[in-house]
Amino acid sequence: MTTAYCVKCKEKNAEMQDAKEVPFKRKGGKVGRAMTGIHAKCGTKMFRILGANA
Repeated sequence: MTTAYCVKCKEKNAEMQDAKEVPFKRKGGKVGRAMTGIHAKCGTKMFRILGANA
């Protein structure tokens, strides 16, 4: 499972359900990669930016 920070509960390394990789716009018209999903405990949508070659 992918982990990320939950802004609502302030939990570090919170587990992300239904995680999937999505593209997003970056500065200069480039495309970045990120993971998005739902926090397992509180149901908040989570977002984690990934590195270029991960």
